[in-house]
Amino acid sequence: MRDKNILGVILGGGRGTRLWPLTKLRAKPAVPIAGKYRLIDIPLSNCLNSGINKIAVLTQFNSFSLHRHITQTYHFDHFNPGWVQILAASQTNTNVEWYQGTADAVRKQLYEIRVTGADIVLVLAGDHLYRMNYARLLKYHMEMEADITLAIKPVTEADASRFGILKVTENGKIEGFLEKPQTRELLAPFALPQNPAQPYMGSMGIYIFNSNTLFSLLENENLEDFGHDVIPQAMNTHKICGYPFEGYWEDIGTIRSFYDSNLMLTRANPPFNLYDPNHPIYTRPRFLPGSRVYDVQLDQVLLAEGCLVKGKFLRNAVIGIRSIIGEDVILEDSVVMGSDYYEPKTRPWENKHGIPLGIGKGSIIRGTIIDKNARIGENVRIQSFPAGTELDADNYFIRDGIVVIPKNATILSGTIIEP
Repeated sequence: MRDKNILGVILGGGRGTRLWPLTKLRAKPAVPIAGKYRLIDIPLSNCLNSGINKIAVLTQFNSFSLHRHITQTYHFDHFNPGWVQILAASQTNTNVEWYQGTADAVRKQLYEIRVTGADIVLVLAGDHLYRMNYARLLKYHMEMEADITLAIKPVTEADASRFGILKVTENGKIEGFLEKPQTRELLAPFALPQNPAQPYMGSMGIYIFNSNTLFSLLENENLEDFGHDVIPQAMNTHKICGYPFEGYWEDIGTIRSFYDSNLMLTRANPPFNLYDPNHPIYTRPRFLPGSRVYDVQLDQVLLAEGCLVKGKFLRNAVIGIRSIIGEDVILEDSVVMGSDYYEPKTRPWENKHGIPLGIGKGSIIRGTIIDKNARIGENVRIQSFPAGTELDADNYFIRDGIVVIPKNATILSGTIIEP
């Protein structure tokens, strides 16, 4: 990569409506994952581990906590030419609209992108869980002499409607593209008979552009989205290739995918390895003490730092930073995000019901996501609902059967949330 000036552009804008209520108070890339990280840490870490140290993050919606996390985490010293820059959506004398799509977001920041002098622009999503060496992607792009290269992977028929589906020739060139097809009739010409388990090739939302190609395509202001507009348009005029990726990759686009991806990390040999010493995932150092655990049976638990756990039995659970779990608590198949702070005695207005942060004594919780700073009273019972159940209550939500306790919520002692 040393002979190319590469800019990483991470898209961190959208509303993230399918991740509601986790996105009620934050942008989707700022959603916590794996106990101590945020989703934005994944593409940023991939860039840094791949030797890309000039990175722009495009933000727009509910972006305060995302901005704070990036500015507090990603610093470079005076002897390193790299930087992580936030390019927030803004109104100007020549543009009064917000981002209208992924391509439009990049178009509205083209001046800032041009002044970097980048030869290659790597466009990434801010809400995917995967580990990729982008140096290999770039090498493939250069060897193929492509104008645009997409990272691609096989997908199942059930997942095909969530992806841009591609037709790829034997020499790696993309000759057909269909954005999120909803019927079998549309999918039929794109099927791969040699792979019945995963019969379609899907776009991962990872794009490499020669900068001149990107600039010329974005001159057409009708092209608002990369998948829906830019790639189909460019197939008529540019060489587009597909880079096959065989590793783990997950789009954290729904409550179900968020829940499953977190609990996957508690396995003995998860497909995504947080413990890879050569490709670490970076995040903000918080200087927390080690967790304290008292008389608890733990089985398949990912436990972050700074926690105080007195519960009775914890199984298949992710326990986030500063989590407080009271005595005789049973917690199974659940994600607890923890807290942003330890309980201060000088802020009584935050605790109107006298319930401390964390999970109270004797509570039994299964199949639940508990967002940050939640207060669960004593002897609360929460149980997941049948898959597909959707419900909005005053202080909890149910998405695809998973109970979600939103950030800062209070669940009173003795509350029962069950089917």
